[in-house]
Amino acid sequence: MKRHNNAEKISSILLAIVIIAVFITLIMSYPFKKSSKVCFENNTCFKAEISDTEEERQSGLMFRDFLKENKAMLFIFQTEAIYPFWMKNTFIPIDIIWISEENKVVHIEKNALPCKKENCDSINPEVKALYVLEINAGLAEKYGILEQDNVTISSHNN
Repeated sequence: MKRHNNAEKISSILLAIVIIAVFITLIMSYPFKKSSKVCFENNTCFKAEISDTEEERQSGLMFRDFLKENKAMLFIFQTEAIYPFWMKNTFIPIDIIWISEENKVVHIEKNALPCKKENCDSINPEVKALYVLEINAGLAEKYGILEQDNVTISSHNN
């Protein structure tokens, strides 16, 4: 009887060790989101989730229903070009800020509203940008972010 209890205890301990090892492996392999600190010349800063792959840029803030005031989404492109945006499946109104390769604000689209139609219009500033920053609607005005403002983008991971 005693041997049977010891075998059960050892089996339970081994099972617990395996479960903990699997859990640790999963946590260590979790793809943490890349982030960046984006600051404007008036010292207003946002912690921005980076979207720098085609898949990430296509989804952006789609299907999210909340964005903290100090958070943002930063789209990083390979080359400076004209990048239209749309609000399909985006549930929160946002300000969209296009930033040039020289780290200057080149266009601000204020209060872009969610699109509830199947075919959504694109927002096209017709200016070249390397970055596009999405923040909650009204924050560009609240914090005095203006076209031609200098921007500092500091990349780092969480």
